[in-house]
Amino acid sequence: MSDVLGGRSTQPVARAAARVLLLDGRDRVLLFRGGDPGRPGSALYWFTVGGGLDPGESPRAGAVRETREETGLRLAEDDLCGPVWHEVVEFPFEGQDYRQTQDFFYARVEQAAEPGWAVDTSGFGPVEERSVDAHRWWSVAELAATRETYYPPDLVPLLRRVLAGEVSGP
Repeated sequence: MSDVLGGRSTQPVARAAARVLLLDGRDRVLLFRGGDPGRPGSALYWFTVGGGLDPGESPRAGAVRETREETGLRLAEDDLCGPVWHEVVEFPFEGQDYRQTQDFFYARVEQAAEPGWAVDTSGFGPVEERSVDAHRWWSVAELAATRETYYPPDLVPLLRRVLAGEVSGP
């Protein structure tokens, strides 16, 4: 990604993010499906709740904010466990290359949600509105068996470790 094409550097933009493994009472994880609106017709993929941090925002605070914006669920920072995973990933989106450093947390919906809570995507910003077309709860078995693409690629073993209590944070 560090080549120069037509005088334009393709050096990736550094970005920090927080992601959340939002688990329900049946040990299913909430994933969104979307794609790159800058590449119409490109493959769709599933991904966790979360996104880029605001300037000066901590990963934990960003995870709480992103969860509220994307799902309507109002978590407290203490509702989050972790971080349980850290990775650096490079990807293109809307014509720009990114190098994203991200921390993953997890939270249990039944411990944090108000009775009757349901996923509410009305807090999506313009980027999510252009790129996300669905959400659903996935069991580990469903993820392990699917041919659909999801991120991170190590999501199944990560979920297995979280659900087994082997990963609880720092």
